[in-house]
Amino acid sequence: MHQAKHLVRDTLLVLLGNLILAFGVAVFAVPSNLIVAGATGIALIICEFIPVNYATVVFVVNMVMLLLGFIVLGKKFAAGTILSSLIFPFFLAMFEAIPQLQHLTSDMLLSAIYAGLFTGLGCGIVFRVGYSTGGMDIPPIIMNKKLHISLGVCVYLFDVVVLLGQSFFTSFEGILYGIITVFITAIVLDKVTIFGERNLQVLVISAHHEEIAEAIFKEIDRGCTFVNVTTGYFHDQQKAVLCVVNNREYPVINDLVMEIDPTAFIIGSEIHSVKGRGFTLPNIDLDKQIRDHVS
Repeated sequence: MHQAKHLVRDTLLVLLGNLILAFGVAVFAVPSNLIVAGATGIALIICEFIPVNYATVVFVVNMVMLLLGFIVLGKKFAAGTILSSLIFPFFLAMFEAIPQLQHLTSDMLLSAIYAGLFTGLGCGIVFRVGYSTGGMDIPPIIMNKKLHISLGVCVYLFDVVVLLGQSFFTSFEGILYGIITVFITAIVLDKVTIFGERNLQVLVISAHHEEIAEAIFKEIDRGCTFVNVTTGYFHDQQKAVLCVVNNREYPVINDLVMEIDPTAFIIGSEIHSVKGRGFTLPNIDLDKQIRDHVS
């Protein structure tokens, strides 16, 4: 029952996030010929050569990226991104089909500002519940997993390539306004997802520390450290679970802990520098490490 409630909540938030994202793109960015990143940016480039509806191209790009994610990252990843991959093009087409929404403002600056606000807010909502918006989110994730390159660097690299590709088909003024949109998107996304790319140190105090640590290992592939603690009221000696996660993983670890022990005490604090396995060093085969340790 608890899992079903979270699934419904997360699904509604993903729908809301994609609705807001599509509104920003279809109502403000595209009518004003602003440069945009992601699958929409690729679609706008393709539409310069092929006379086809850009929402259709976004759908095709999302499906190709979803297939790539399924092949390389597995079906669990694909299941988590399929909703966004399907629903975002639908919302784009829906807003595009309403003529009144295509002429809300003729002011390029207002379009740039509101495109950034809605795009950042929409993406932030989706990222906050631990999901992906699909499309061009997938290649950076693959590069991060396979080549161990920073996810932030990969995202920015792909965004720059897509934005540069559109610069050949828009005015210099459109490029400048598009840069404003990109900056506003980044700022809003950073705020909505709780300090953006910064990481969180999570301390979980619970009598079920062994079970919680095992769930964290298996579900989000993060290492844990047991810390000896003494409870203040009863003076009981027990262990707490300490781990470091990124902001997208925090809702997942919170749900895991609550499912195992609803009375657990969870502390999450922002940290600015993390070095080691899973962050600056490649992940390792946990099962192999356990076998080697036992032998």
